[in-house]
Amino acid sequence: MNNQEDLKEEKKSLNFIEAMVEEDLRKGKNDGRVQTRFPPEPNGYLHIGHAKAICLDFGIAAKHGGVCNLRFDDTNPTKEDLEYVDAIKEDIQWLGFQWGNEYYASDYFSQLWDFAVRLVKEGKAYVDEQSSEVIASQKGTPTQPGINSPYRDRPVEESLALLYKMNSGEIEEGKMVLRAKIDMANPNMHFRDPIIYRVVKTPHHRTGNKWYAYPMYDFAHGQSDYFEGVTHSLCTLEFVVHRPLYDYFIDELKEGKDLDDHRPRQTEFNKLNLNYTLMSKRNLLILVKEGLVDGWDDPRMPTLCGFRRRGYTPEAIRNFIDKIGYTTYDALNDFALLESAIREDLNARATRVSAVINPVKLIITNYPEGQTEVMHAVNNPEDENSGSHDIVFSRELWVERDDFMEIAPKKYFRMTPGQEVRLKNAYIVKCLGCKKDDNGCITEIYAEYDPMTRSGMPESNRKVKGTLHWVSCDHCIKAEVRLYDRLWNVENPRDTLAEIQENQNCSPLEAMKQMINPDSLEIRENCYVESYLADVKPLQHFQFQRIGYFTVDKDSTPEHLIFNRTVGLKDNWSKNM
Repeated sequence: MNNQEDLKEEKKSLNFIEAMVEEDLRKGKNDGRVQTRFPPEPNGYLHIGHAKAICLDFGIAAKHGGVCNLRFDDTNPTKEDLEYVDAIKEDIQWLGFQWGNEYYASDYFSQLWDFAVRLVKEGKAYVDEQSSEVIASQKGTPTQPGINSPYRDRPVEESLALLYKMNSGEIEEGKMVLRAKIDMANPNMHFRDPIIYRVVKTPHHRTGNKWYAYPMYDFAHGQSDYFEGVTHSLCTLEFVVHRPLYDYFIDELKEGKDLDDHRPRQTEFNKLNLNYTLMSKRNLLILVKEGLVDGWDDPRMPTLCGFRRRGYTPEAIRNFIDKIGYTTYDALNDFALLESAIREDLNARATRVSAVINPVKLIITNYPEGQTEVMHAVNNPEDENSGSHDIVFSRELWVERDDFMEIAPKKYFRMTPGQEVRLKNAYIVKCLGCKKDDNGCITEIYAEYDPMTRSGMPESNRKVKGTLHWVSCDHCIKAEVRLYDRLWNVENPRDTLAEIQENQNCSPLEAMKQMINPDSLEIRENCYVESYLADVKPLQHFQFQRIGYFTVDKDSTPEHLIFNRTVGLKDNWSKNM
């Protein structure tokens, strides 16, 4: 392929935002600079949906030698906390990105205030004393004009005096707002005299009680982009209708400057929506506060820290986002695509180990008592440089209870009386039978081994149809294993939540309780893993052979090992729906 064909192929692979940025650079806009920003509100932990925006914001800047800044949209002190600020920074870095500069919307409170005062002085904003409910009722509809506020033509001096009182603490919350005076008949509802300042008496996590009047998002966001020199402001699709207002305020702020080639350009892309996943921070906070999950990093949560604790890797998340891409229309992505991405990643990196999570004892009756052998287990067959580790074989082993059936169907290739199976990395054994307790529960399985079939010996090539994993009863470690599944029983929890609330007139909590999957977590306390795992550290990745991929939980200790299931070896969820 020649250089011209290479260029064509690269152009084909560009998403629409990358193509737009390259076109802007070709035209010399913003003096050839690319500057983006990731602007989270510090009112909760980042979720998988934010990862899509992070990858785009940081990726676009990196690809074109630009910079992506982190800017916290901290304009609502009633919901914000330093805990969230620290968590957001940790998650971005874990995902593999580093911001150029760290900013806060509160850095611009003085500039935004001065801009608001100027709008009042120019007759382009006024203080309204109506309640939020009354203001909303006057908005009209997309086909019907709104109704002017009785305070719309209030004298400039009066509005200005009241605005200063709003910020001095003299005005109670909800009693007054500052509205931009634009057009109550505009077909874009966001232009119908939007609220740009309101009173909040809660101390701010950075500025304390310096401010009592706080800017609204639509007033602060575009101006902050402008102050910082952002060239490409990338937002999700719900901000399409906000874009004209974004541009309007920047045009008012520019004070006669020519911004044709030197202004932030807002461009919208589709959100990440996953089936069986709820990603509203407001609703996630309810789950945490009501104890329906074990904190923000519960492995069933869609938060980045939840995925991290469950064993997902940043590489898998980035690869998943790269595969689904960016479009101008919303879609519901299949969670199985994300699970496929983590399987692919862990298949290449996870060490293979033996773990028995539903144990029953297997006794090799003709194996000498007290004798042991050291077998060699390959760490990862996908990586020739991964090496191997030792695993001890003995007369008494733990095997999976599900791997034995006393009376088995014809095509059952695991352990059943009279049938041979291979014990992985060890010998071929022939099942003899089992022992049961008074309740009919199997307590022991018996088998004989063929000493000529040890792995690597000539006879080891004898064909058997089943291979089972195992651990030695005297050379293993007890462990707790947590089997996580999807938190919700409905494919589209967001829409179902809204439907239940509307139909039953109930709270989000009551609606969520009707949707939650009661089998989203199963804790198995009497599991056994090979002794090779004695010194594992939190977040290490392993493949429990024939079971799935697991990671070491943050609360795991050498005295009490805890493993979280990241994902099964195969997608079994769809089969159960």
